[in-house]
Amino acid sequence: MALQIGDKIPATLGTDQHGNELKASDFAGKKLVLYFYPKDNTPGCTAQACSLRDGYADLMKAGYAIVGVSIDSEASHQKFIKKFDLPFPLIADTDKKLVEQFGVWQEKNNYGKTYMGTVRTTFLIDDEGTIRHIIEGRKVNTKNHAEQILNLG
Repeated sequence: MALQIGDKIPATLGTDQHGNELKASDFAGKKLVLYFYPKDNTPGCTAQACSLRDGYADLMKAGYAIVGVSIDSEASHQKFIKKFDLPFPLIADTDKKLVEQFGVWQEKNNYGKTYMGTVRTTFLIDDEGTIRHIIEGRKVNTKNHAEQILNLG
């Protein structure tokens, strides 16, 4: 069952690019941008990560922490972070546990080919760990994502 607005996020989120476990309690008292994206180093995912990087100071001022999630490996995340100077952690959800919990691992269709993959989705979570907004699929403005989040409050 996919998580919805009003649901609490799981206590354990996963491991970041350095193998450190991230928990919901690590973000207690802060709002959290938890964004799921399909793949490191692809055009849309890079645009989205760079928008969040460029808007990082404004998002921090607004009380947000940022965590990205994809099914890529820790090594892939390390390269992606280094290449684009990303100031936030990326969860390596290689076992697909988190993408399934949040309901973003779905059937996708590209050029007539059907496959399972991560649907680009951003969850805005309040300072108590409750989901307040969900921006899904084509509604995610990859090039101006930081601004899009700030406009939601």
